[in-house]
Amino acid sequence: YGASKAIDEFLTLAYHRQHGLPVVVGRFFNVVGPRQTGRYGMVLPRFVDRALDGIEPLVHDDGRQIRCFAHVRDVCRMVVALMEEPKAVGQVFNIGSDQPVSVLELAQRVLAIVDPKLGIEYQSYRDAYSADFQDVRRRVPVLDKLRATIDVRPEYDLDATIHDVVAWKQAERNPR
Repeated sequence: YGASKAIDEFLTLAYHRQHGLPVVVGRFFNVVGPRQTGRYGMVLPRFVDRALDGIEPLVHDDGRQIRCFAHVRDVCRMVVALMEEPKAVGQVFNIGSDQPVSVLELAQRVLAIVDPKLGIEYQSYRDAYSADFQDVRRRVPVLDKLRATIDVRPEYDLDATIHDVVAWKQAERNPR
């Protein structure tokens, strides 16, 4: 997966250099928000779905994995700003949030909003995947280049993002 993304970046930038195609490459980090499903390991919607069902969120390992979550609306504004910025052409940017949170804290924050009475279920990587599974413990993007190129001011902090996902999931479950 990672190798295919690197090849795509290489080919895109090579096409830019050879043919002048105005490209901007984005490396996205945990983009979350309404309409996202829990498929493909998307942790926030999985936690919200389980909590809304009255089931404890399932945290793998010890939950101390560090991630950053950016609201899709903030990310879309970043992408549009990059597309409109001539200095961004031919460049590669990390796109997302750089406000770290542990997966365990994310589960706790979801529960605080949905149902504080629920606990948290833990599952080892071995039980969830296989004995040789390895996870990245800390995934926090460096956004210095992005900030130097465009004015980046997120409108959504993590709690507002969680509230937005919960509200959408509730509306989806209870259409009027």
